[in-house]
Amino acid sequence: MKKLQGAHLSKPITPDLLMTPSDQGNVDLDVDFAADRGNWTGKLDFLLSCIGYCVGLGNVWRFPYRAYTNGGGAFLVPYFLMLTICGIPLFFLELSLGQFSSLGPLAVWKISPLFKGAGAAMLLIVGLVAIYYNMIIAYVLFYLFASLTSNLPWEHCGNWWNTDLCLEHRGSKDGNGALPLNLTSTVSPSEEYWSRYVLHIQGSRGIGSPGQIRWNLCLCLLLAWVIVFLCILKGVKSSGKVVYFTATFPYLILLMLLVRGVTLPGAWKGIQFYLTPQFHHLLSSKVWIEAALQIFYSLGVGFGGLLTFASYNTFHQNIYRDTFIVTLGNAITSILAGFAIFSVLGYMSQELGVPVDQVAKAGPGLAFVVYPQAMTMLPLSPFWSFLFFFMLLTLGLDSQFAFLETIVTAVTDEFPYYLRPKKAVFSGLICVAMYLMGLVLTTDGGMYWLVLLDDYSASFGLMVAVITTCLAVTRVYGIQSFCRDIHMMLGFKPGLYFRACWLFLSPATLLALLVYSIVKYQPSEYGSYRFPAWAELLGILMGLLSCLMIPAGMLVAVLREEGSLWERLQQASRPAPDWGPSLEENRTGMYVATLAGSQSPKPLMVHTRKYGGVTSFENTAIEVDREIAEEEESMM
Repeated sequence: MKKLQGAHLSKPITPDLLMTPSDQGNVDLDVDFAADRGNWTGKLDFLLSCIGYCVGLGNVWRFPYRAYTNGGGAFLVPYFLMLTICGIPLFFLELSLGQFSSLGPLAVWKISPLFKGAGAAMLLIVGLVAIYYNMIIAYVLFYLFASLTSNLPWEHCGNWWNTDLCLEHRGSKDGNGALPLNLTSTVSPSEEYWSRYVLHIQGSRGIGSPGQIRWNLCLCLLLAWVIVFLCILKGVKSSGKVVYFTATFPYLILLMLLVRGVTLPGAWKGIQFYLTPQFHHLLSSKVWIEAALQIFYSLGVGFGGLLTFASYNTFHQNIYRDTFIVTLGNAITSILAGFAIFSVLGYMSQELGVPVDQVAKAGPGLAFVVYPQAMTMLPLSPFWSFLFFFMLLTLGLDSQFAFLETIVTAVTDEFPYYLRPKKAVFSGLICVAMYLMGLVLTTDGGMYWLVLLDDYSASFGLMVAVITTCLAVTRVYGIQSFCRDIHMMLGFKPGLYFRACWLFLSPATLLALLVYSIVKYQPSEYGSYRFPAWAELLGILMGLLSCLMIPAGMLVAVLREEGSLWERLQQASRPAPDWGPSLEENRTGMYVATLAGSQSPKPLMVHTRKYGGVTSFENTAIEVDREIAEEEESMM
């Protein structure tokens, strides 16, 4: 059997779905072309993979900070509203596209080849993000190994990397509590450990002179890529098993950190600071934009990961249910992470005798400076430090699995006959290439390049790609056709809520985000360092390149057609002949090209009606033609 499959894939042939029964001859119909692609092997593989992909580092180090700076508990109002009108509908749309077609981000544009550039844009964005995201995982590995000691190395001053400004930020006790410290004129040991030892940023004069490679970071980055490669070695069959641990274990650690945090003295001070509602913030447009940004990036919409994961589902997987489980679970996890973080920050502020807002930070500053410093104030500090960074490791790996699987799936779906049998080798080559491209991030000035990539790789380019996808599916392919496809998969059509969001609310929200990000553009910076003009220009070009993929894809699609320009545009915007479910038994409805007994010149619509779980097929050509005509009139 393996020899037959090998012969089947050895040279390009016309897929079975494009052949009529008479053309197939004596081909074994039990051999499915799509079967070689692979599927999830367990019932929870897909759900846990989506949870692991969405619940990432941003839930821990971005959401809590965004919440307290944008109205505390009042921030939850725009947060859940944006989740409703933007997050959930776009999440469901991307899952539906992937599951219906069983194709990756590039090949899925058989739905409308004119917009294939949007898939290329997603691929470029996810490639750039994967390069620097794994560097963050390398930092986490560095701190994880550094925690395997009896005394944390960032606990005290007096090391070779410390300066005269270093001061151990531990409040001195008197009869009235902690004596406040002047944090503005001193530097904590954890901050100098991060900047002067881990990054060794003093060895670089800026982004234009990155300095030497930090070999300890280089080895950590290599280890991160080795871990990722081993976990995606067999595609979703291997990564789908790893997520049973990496998607669930962070919740256990988060629960432990939460219980430990809320039992510390001063914890309530931090929680109160985190959740106290300040409803006057809701009058500011910035708060609503911040809520939409948090939803947009936290759910990972537009990166192609959701589409890729859904493409490995069975055709009738209940992604409607999974959408609500993942999106609401992601929101609840973000809120719980805020309690775990701010309870410890409240304890830290009480120990130092300073307000909470002086110790609260976001991003790497929270993960690698503030929280590690807070860990030094706890009994058994190495243990809690190890748990914290192990949680960050498992949170980050899930997302990185998705990024790499998206790239590999997209390319192998484009060249299935050549790359699919050698998918493991191709995955290895991708990992090696990205490791080499990421070496600049391990230099003394690597953090400057990481900030540049973080600010521009997935900024306005990602929003343009998602807006294009939403409009292409609902306006060009047609909302009626898309809802009919979903009905074929799930047994029901999306209601008014999803239709209204896909047609109006979600694109309008994304357009507002795009305009806001352009109007409120601010140059990149890292601490007191301001990026030079050439670096800003490079970042803008990085974002524009992904946008330019869309018109470039349109140009290629139009040139492949024949006729006048308008005729070419019409032909390129129509679905490809083989668009539809990948397995022939699922190609019902308008996707059945021929059916015995029908003389209709149009593609035959197979009518399906369910009676107690039994499906009845009617093939009356007259009824088929009438229904298609009625549908065409309703769409007009």
